[in-house]
Amino acid sequence: MSLKFSQVNVGDELPPLNIDITTKLITGAAIATRDYQDVHRDQDAARALGSPDIFMNILTTNGLVGRYVTDWTGSAGVLKKVGIKLGAPNYPGDSMVFSGEVMATDRSQQLVELKIVGANSLGHHVTANVTVQLPGKG
Repeated sequence: MSLKFSQVNVGDELPPLNIDITTKLITGAAIATRDYQDVHRDQDAARALGSPDIFMNILTTNGLVGRYVTDWTGSAGVLKKVGIKLGAPNYPGDSMVFSGEVMATDRSQQLVELKIVGANSLGHHVTANVTVQLPGKG
């Protein structure tokens, strides 16, 4: 089932989504996005640069933001704009919890502006501003 524009109001909160941050997620997603930087798959290389472990790449984070929004909207939601700002790294063994809020709506174009936060034990991993288009009443 897909969310309809008429069902959305400014101030609505999206349900939280927990993502377990695993070595498999970090390395697999880095390879899938063709990001072959060794800091996303080689612990020794990451440590040589001062990181305690490998860490998630920006493309994976961007994809997870998109997933979070489209899980909420359903299959009819169309991402129109995604702007992200990275913060604390995502390391294996942690988890990231997404939360979101409807900040504005544009009835003429059926657009919804969202503020999304993905937080882990170190703080905000990602803050995103997302615009999604939703279908109307039917």
